[in-house]
Amino acid sequence: MAQPRYHRILLKISGEGLCREAGFGLDMPQLESIAEQIAQVARSGVQVAVVIGGGNFVRGQALAAAGHVQRATADYMGMLATVINAMALQDTLENLGQPTRVASALTVLQVCEPFIRRKVIRHLEKGRVAVLAAGVGNPFFTTDTCAALRATELQAQVLLKATKVDGVYSGDPRKDPEARCFDKLSYRQVIRDNLRVMDMTAISLAMESNIPIVVFNLKTKGNIARVAAGEPIGTLITGEADG
Repeated sequence: MAQPRYHRILLKISGEGLCREAGFGLDMPQLESIAEQIAQVARSGVQVAVVIGGGNFVRGQALAAAGHVQRATADYMGMLATVINAMALQDTLENLGQPTRVASALTVLQVCEPFIRRKVIRHLEKGRVAVLAAGVGNPFFTTDTCAALRATELQAQVLLKATKVDGVYSGDPRKDPEARCFDKLSYRQVIRDNLRVMDMTAISLAMESNIPIVVFNLKTKGNIARVAAGEPIGTLITGEADG
C-alpha cells in the first residue's frame, strides 16, 4: 500500500458489514476480506483501533420497538453481540499473523480484557490491532457515538466510518437517482441538513474534538488502505467551510 498518511486511526465497522446484504450472522468471506485489509494497514505501521457494531445479530432499537424487551435490555443484548463480532474478527486477524486484542466496555473476563485506555494505547504502540467491543458500556448510546468517544480518548488522527455506500449523499441513492455524493462536508452542515451518516451525538463529539471523519465504502476491497494512505475516497467531514 501507499505511504500511510495517518499514524493512528479509529475504524468503525457496523455489524451489517460482516454479513451479506440483508443477511444475518457472520459471512466468513466478508469477515476475511475485512481482516486482510486491516492487517495490511497495520503492517504498514499504522496503529489501528476498531469499534465494531452488532446489528448482524441484534439491533437494540428495533428489538425494543417491537415491544418484546425494554430498551435498556435490548441495548445490552446488542453490546453482547458486538463482543461476538469482536472475537470473530480477532481470531481471523490472528490467523493472518496480525496480533490483536479485544477490549470490552462490559466485563467479560473469560473471553476478553476490559477497556482500559492506557492499556489499549500500549497495545497500539506495540503494533497490535485493538478491537473495541460493547460500545461505551451503557444503554442509549450507539456504537457510532462510541467510535467518536474512543477516537477522542485514544487520540486517533481520523475516524473512518465504513459503510455500504461510497460516502455521504444528499438523499438515499437507492431511491433518489439524483442524489449526489459529497466529497467534503463540515460537521455543522451534517447536523444542519440532518445527513444521517452517524447519529448527531457522534458528529457533535467529533466536532468538539476536531477529529476528521471519512465515510467510505467498505465493500470495495482495498478501500481501508486507500483511506489510511490519504487517498480522496468517500466523504471527508471536518470543521472547515461547507464543501
